[in-house]
Amino acid sequence: MSHFSQIKTQIRNLDSLKDALTELGIDWKPGPREVRGYRGQTHPAEVTIEQENGYDIGFRWNGKEYELVADLQYWQQNLSVDGFLRQVTQRYAYEAVVKETTHVGFQVTEQQKNADGSIRLVVQRWSA
Repeated sequence: MSHFSQIKTQIRNLDSLKDALTELGIDWKPGPREVRGYRGQTHPAEVTIEQENGYDIGFRWNGKEYELVADLQYWQQNLSVDGFLRQVTQRYAYEAVVKETTHVGFQVTEQQKNADGSIRLVVQRWSA
């Protein structure tokens, strides 16, 4: 019986996910790699986060998005699973917006972190 949980996300761009994890100071390994779980069970993932207890967290492509894969019984992060996903998803959204707006000629001219934890971005494009 598998102890792995798969949690859906809205994360669809692997490069933005990797950038988000890096910006958050999370040490991750590129895949494909195996996420380690209960009694030596493994699960494939494109990004793996090793934990000190020997049980990993991963992000795996399910055909639509990168879902979080982990044996939640051995979760060993400073935040809860929900808190961790909220933080990663927010940073992922930031990275994706900055990448896409830069790609179409915009520049970030202002950014502000609000008291509620949200981030306000102002982008602009100069036309000739």
